[in-house]
Amino acid sequence: MFSISHKITSLTSATLLALSVAMPSMAQDAGLSTGTPIETNTVGRAYTLETHGDWEVRCINAPEGQVDPCSLYQLLKDEDGTEVAEVALFHVGSDEVEAAATFTTPLETLLTAQLALFVDGENGRRYPFQFCNRVGCYVRAGLTSDDVALLKKGAEGLVGIVPVGRTEEPVRLKLSLTGFTAGYAKVTELNEAAKNGEGPSAPDEIENTEEAPAE
Repeated sequence: MFSISHKITSLTSATLLALSVAMPSMAQDAGLSTGTPIETNTVGRAYTLETHGDWEVRCINAPEGQVDPCSLYQLLKDEDGTEVAEVALFHVGSDEVEAAATFTTPLETLLTAQLALFVDGENGRRYPFQFCNRVGCYVRAGLTSDDVALLKKGAEGLVGIVPVGRTEEPVRLKLSLTGFTAGYAKVTELNEAAKNGEGPSAPDEIENTEEAPAE
């Protein structure tokens, strides 16, 4: 008596044999389709346009006919080198706000403690969190021209957040300022050009940079 596995093997062999016999006649059938290429949709994906020191000029591939928005981007690491948060900064150029910086932190961040930003251990400011989603929690900070000047001439920045349940153990994240001046100049150029409908061209191939939700 055949076992179940023997029956499956026999049926599979019979099917393959039938297909191999039918192949020559099937290949002559004009009704066969060879398929059509499927284009990968890269709209909404990020790509790195340039790198300046520890900063990336990162842009988002926009739909056809729209300008790719660009910002100055950096991953923020803790004292152990673990990637914890990120910041994306772009030029605004209004009378009160020179630039805008969006900080993304883990969902387990204590929102009431806010986010602290220092340059060279001084000039500290706190910024409130606006909202959270499945990716993380967000701070949208408006930077004055004086704030941007400090970042340009500073040696190192520091971002402080507080984890939920660990209020006595704030997390300190290094904000490297290496390459900030050149990177901000490029982003300013791109952001100003975007107002006139001009922007960078995305590369032919864009890697999928979709990130998992922050932990």
